[in-house]
Amino acid sequence: MNEERLKERVNRIISFYHEKRRMPSYSEVASLCGFRSKNASFKFVEKLIKLGLLSKDEKGRILPLKISNYVRVLGAVEAGFPSPAEEELLDTLSLDRWLITNPASTFMLKVTGDSMIEAGILPGDMVLVDRAFTPKNGDIVIAQVDGQWTMKYFSKRGKEILLIPANQKYKPIKPKSELNIAGVVISVIRKLR
Repeated sequence: MNEERLKERVNRIISFYHEKRRMPSYSEVASLCGFRSKNASFKFVEKLIKLGLLSKDEKGRILPLKISNYVRVLGAVEAGFPSPAEEELLDTLSLDRWLITNPASTFMLKVTGDSMIEAGILPGDMVLVDRAFTPKNGDIVIAQVDGQWTMKYFSKRGKEILLIPANQKYKPIKPKSELNIAGVVISVIRKLR
């Protein structure tokens, strides 16, 4: 397959991803790329995986790696005293690649409630959660405690586990019978406008 045709097909997948906010199925890849069979789309996806553009999760679903938009990195900004700055293109950066280490084990949740406001996590924020990490003391985790879901700091002393809020209005939670850690929060995303 020539490079121009490859770019054209990859661009169709990118457009689909940005339009639908999800990756296409193998049948949709076949349709987007003009393949007559799903088998051809499987082979094409494998080629894109080898090129480092895509990956697959444990269920075989297609995941994006390098097909999301790249943002220009123009320099650094001083958060203390003002200093002279010049805009200079340093690099480009894919937010997906920067924020997500393990695409197959990462998911996103919308925050409700105010138990983590002193950690800077506010209602309406989005959190990226990675199931691949084993929680350590001080990590913020998503946990199911006695049938209820919550987000709290993880604290383990010996065999005792506490889930600690970041708001003085709430008390730490000690599981009575059941604790399931769904993942560790790796990033908080807040849209200001």
